[in-house]
Amino acid sequence: MLCAGLKRVRPFVAAGSSGNVHQYYRRHTAGTSRSVQCCATMQQAFTIIGGGRVGQALADMGPGSDVIVRRGEPISGPPGPILVATRNDALDGIVDATPEDRRQDLVFLQNGMLQPWLDKRGLGDNTQVLVYFAVAKLGDRPTDGKTAVNPEGLTAAYGRHAEAVAARLAAGGLSCKVLDRPAFTRAMLEKLVWISAFMVVGAKHKVSVGEVESRHKQEVSELITELAAAGADALGVQLESGVVERLNAYARSVAHFPTAVKEFEWRNGYFYGLTQQALQQGRPDPCLKHTALLKEVKAI
Repeated sequence: MLCAGLKRVRPFVAAGSSGNVHQYYRRHTAGTSRSVQCCATMQQAFTIIGGGRVGQALADMGPGSDVIVRRGEPISGPPGPILVATRNDALDGIVDATPEDRRQDLVFLQNGMLQPWLDKRGLGDNTQVLVYFAVAKLGDRPTDGKTAVNPEGLTAAYGRHAEAVAARLAAGGLSCKVLDRPAFTRAMLEKLVWISAFMVVGAKHKVSVGEVESRHKQEVSELITELAAAGADALGVQLESGVVERLNAYARSVAHFPTAVKEFEWRNGYFYGLTQQALQQGRPDPCLKHTALLKEVKAI
């Protein structure tokens, strides 16, 4: 049941068999987008894969009847969402271990560009969550990623279980927007740009996220602009104005975060893929600054 005043968003349309993420997003990001704030509902029990900081925090917000699945344990639990709170490199094994009739319930909370991998695994319609809250250590309460530019919060979800996830987060005092496909695509791209830009600039200078924003703001802002333009063109979307200000504001809210270029194929690797594609087609590199930085930090 929906909360009073909450409208259900348009359902997913499955990706084509090609699994081409650029074609997929171009087909499904036309028209206007909107987002809605979710309110708390009577909570249902979740299955949560991963008992680390995020997984435990999500369970602590729940009704007390969640099933937490840890490494090596069989994946089973109550009907409804199966939240995947693990590193990206564990995803293939998790899907393989999940019964086929439950795979549509998998909810992915990972950073990075997941859509090509989801399409490849036949999970293109599954729920995704853009997590903008932080858990400092196991057992701590999460800190919401609200900023001066986005005081309403930035965490967002899309898909069949988006409302259930938003209700769980609301019960824990965290904000969450339930978005339609075009709005989610734009939000996903912005988060991908943020983590790719701040991590590589931070790795170059060996500084924290906050130091990137305060001491190397022009450099990271130029990189944000470059990656946002390349990603928007590839995905066939148009980002709202103010992306540089929004992403720098978020950096200030998580200033203590360390920086490193990691999970390359899911993060910076997406933009390097655009570079390789352009060069193979005889076009200029759309991510020239990014490519130079990757070489400087020896990521490529």
